[in-house]
Amino acid sequence: MIHMKLVSITLLFLLFAAGCFGQQVINKDPMAAKLVTSDIDLFWKAYDKATLENDVLVYRNEYLRKGSEGLKAFNTMRIGGSCSLVDSINAAPKYYAALREPSKKVVSYEAQIRASYKKLQDIYPDAVFPDVYFIVGRMNSAGTLTDKLLLIGIDMFGKSTPDSLDELGTWHKAVVGRMDRLPYIVAHELIHFQQKYPRTQTSDLLTRSIGEGSADFLALLISGSHINPHLHVYGDPIEKDLWMEFKSEMNGRDVSRWLYQGDKAKDRPADLGYYIGFKITESYYKNALNKDQAIKEILDIKDVGEFLKKSGYEAKFNSSR
Repeated sequence: MIHMKLVSITLLFLLFAAGCFGQQVINKDPMAAKLVTSDIDLFWKAYDKATLENDVLVYRNEYLRKGSEGLKAFNTMRIGGSCSLVDSINAAPKYYAALREPSKKVVSYEAQIRASYKKLQDIYPDAVFPDVYFIVGRMNSAGTLTDKLLLIGIDMFGKSTPDSLDELGTWHKAVVGRMDRLPYIVAHELIHFQQKYPRTQTSDLLTRSIGEGSADFLALLISGSHINPHLHVYGDPIEKDLWMEFKSEMNGRDVSRWLYQGDKAKDRPADLGYYIGFKITESYYKNALNKDQAIKEILDIKDVGEFLKKSGYEAKFNSSR
């Protein structure tokens, strides 16, 4: 499953320190956004040239340096250079080898991705539509964004044959998805691109969880699914217990038990803050009389405490006593 931030997928909020995304982009036509897959072909050319003796240089010179603006941004933000990329490939050689065939299918999801773009335009006419770059990374991010682009790490969608996952740890096995899950991470990042409320690395747990969970919820509205179904399988039977635990920590700045833990999570799935944020947003939307206005408010939250109160989320637990 994807977990990304599928992943997770981690540290997405590093990108939000600058505040409102989407305002630099003038494209409001969902059909005009580019879906760029050239970096995938570039990766496999480098992959075929690489040997144990030259791999660091080949991936640097033939992939990272020759890549698109999207790959260059993703390298800076997530890959961190050819040495890190090579380390990841060498740690999971069967997984990367099995990724080649699924990676050829990325282009086949264009219609589905554009349908999500169009659906967002229908429910949120102010939407803007960035170009999307599909990249092979080092299995630490399914998706992220800049102030101009969406960046998708297709290496987090290589689940194919069971033995291709043998080399992976517990967290990766839980969050790696099939390539047909790709449209849902694009939808998630597209929602992040629309969000207008400012965020910083030091914002509280509630703010950050609503930011991620609302992206999952609105992604569900526009694409039919989201990136974290495994969190709902785990969370739904114990939702009240999770909420009470979350509530005791939500005003603090320590997110280490709820967000971006990756393989550091113990005894339960990582990133359950996404789940709680989703549930709060879902409650807000369901209780809103004007759904179109609710979407605008979800994308432009002024006060997360007031948003939580208006959502009526906690009230459902109080009424069940």
